[in-house]
Amino acid sequence: MKKIFTKIKNLKIQPVVFLIIITLYLELLFKHILVKNIFNIGLIYTLIYSIPIFILFVILTKSFKEIVNKIFMYLTTVILVVYFEVQFIFYTLFQEPFSFTTIGLANQALDFRSIVVEAIGKHWLMFALFLLPLLLVIILRKKYNFNRYHKHTNITLVIMLMISFLSTYLTLIPKNINDNNSKELYFNTDDAKAIINRFGLLTYTRIDIKRQIFGYETKLVFDNYVLPQEEKSDVIEEVEYGINILDLNLEDTNNRNINTINTYVMNKQATTKNQYTGMFKNKNLIFILAEGFNEVAVDETRTPTLYKLVHNGFVFNNFYSPLFLSTTGGEFQATTGLIPTQETLSMWKSKQPKISYGIGNSFGGLGYRTYAYHNWTYTYYKRNITMNTLGFTNYIGCGNGMEKRLSCNWLPSDIEMIDQTVPDYLGGEGPFATYYVTVSGHSPYNNSSNIARKYMDLVNDTNYSTDVKYYLASQVELDKMLEELINKLTESGELDNTVIALVGDHYPYTLTIDQMNEVATYQKDGTIEVNHSNFILWSNTIEEPIVIDKVGSQVDVLPTLLNLFGIDYDSRLIVGQDLLSDCPGIAIFSDRSWVTDYGHYFATRRQFIPKEGKELEDVDGYIRYINNTVANSYSISKLMIENDYYNYILNK
Repeated sequence: MKKIFTKIKNLKIQPVVFLIIITLYLELLFKHILVKNIFNIGLIYTLIYSIPIFILFVILTKSFKEIVNKIFMYLTTVILVVYFEVQFIFYTLFQEPFSFTTIGLANQALDFRSIVVEAIGKHWLMFALFLLPLLLVIILRKKYNFNRYHKHTNITLVIMLMISFLSTYLTLIPKNINDNNSKELYFNTDDAKAIINRFGLLTYTRIDIKRQIFGYETKLVFDNYVLPQEEKSDVIEEVEYGINILDLNLEDTNNRNINTINTYVMNKQATTKNQYTGMFKNKNLIFILAEGFNEVAVDETRTPTLYKLVHNGFVFNNFYSPLFLSTTGGEFQATTGLIPTQETLSMWKSKQPKISYGIGNSFGGLGYRTYAYHNWTYTYYKRNITMNTLGFTNYIGCGNGMEKRLSCNWLPSDIEMIDQTVPDYLGGEGPFATYYVTVSGHSPYNNSSNIARKYMDLVNDTNYSTDVKYYLASQVELDKMLEELINKLTESGELDNTVIALVGDHYPYTLTIDQMNEVATYQKDGTIEVNHSNFILWSNTIEEPIVIDKVGSQVDVLPTLLNLFGIDYDSRLIVGQDLLSDCPGIAIFSDRSWVTDYGHYFATRRQFIPKEGKELEDVDGYIRYINNTVANSYSISKLMIENDYYNYILNK
């Protein structure tokens, strides 16, 4: 026994063995965070696609002198741990894996160090588990064998590495014509979660970098599935109101991407006009993207103005504000009617395409006076660029004029922004369209929020946890802002001639799902229902609430406004759809889960839960059809921005 103990004590560990073990440990830990269930087909794919990485570990830790091998081994461990930690923190904050597409954007979004610290504090155990390999490498520092392999062995390893890279592609060969999920994921699909679930984080990183350098082909899938008849409303007749469609030149060109978009447009069903078309024609519009606003913030006593606007005017009972990479994703959805990914958002900022249907462009083209304001850094999320794409050429934020009007110290006041900007457009000649991006409701939700501290007396008597109290208090500022806005519109005589539209950029994602459920009126899940929110669309002239039960989300805001204000547009050019039309309702989320009038679909676990009272004859066909619709929505959004399609087709 003593000899066995001595042998074990003197046993040397091959560095490559250690690196393989910690790599698999980190991969499984991260996959658990993304999809919970790690024991699926993706585990086999992850192992296969990790083989080239493992062989690379052998080369790095056995090909050189002992000291060099040692340096490579420790350096590799640190790089792996740091990278997985960065991915973990990024995903914890934004519910999306980090992509190298958006390094500049991520740097800006992570400027809020207190939010990062708060996230680590709430998830300290998982953060510590990702650090475990660093602890192990120190504990076992005297156990490694860094001796150099014979050079012939090294040559063999290089050959094996090349063969391994080639052999992994064999796993992408579909078993039959319909089994091409892995192949599409690897080569054509922009779905980070699905790629990581199937191939692992390190393989996703390799795919991500490769795509940034060489690009990749975006494909569309067309399905002959016929929607159930009851999916369409029989209230609105196409022959009575007409269709939201323009006479476009969709002939083939020499540009493959343009041809792909043209094919999509020709195959997409246009939406019908309806009894609400032009209801707000020639009225003013004030459109607000409210930081962190969610339905749980609305209270009849604490936020009476929000409560009034939510329950009057148009009332959307099944509206969602899906989280796509923080505020910039919410803004992109609401102002373009397209689906964002990190790549699409990056191109929006770098390629600067003209969003012809953006509020500034659409309303400005009708002779409206257009304005845009933000009470934080005007370059944040590169709004100095994106506001121009939407048609707001006179956008003002902190750094290009707003700092002369109010205090731009963190956190600025939304009420002050209203006070200091309303005189710009009230009293002028002709109608106006004004866009606000608020900031007072931003996290962290604790004592560091000077805005929340102003209203803590309104929530101190509640039984909610501390973070929830601070969140609810911070949203009171938004309520007071709306109250001030309505008062000024009333004083100027413009209230009856002005429409107020408001959506949240995302739910308060620094709160946990348990904290959200403390104040929610029903039990929310952390994937879909956590995003359920309000779309305020209010006019003082609407005497009775107009209740809309159809499912919708932020991408539907723009086309709904275009329809109500009587602006001619082609509905096939926008992924979102007019919520007042007879088209089927759908809300799409960042992991490609979705909600329709028939049920909820959770993409990571491939589970469809039908709504009560709804039946489908062909459930599998319906799921396949909606999944294809969702995939096409992602793909066409990317292609529209990448190819500046609006500028191309509408000018043509």
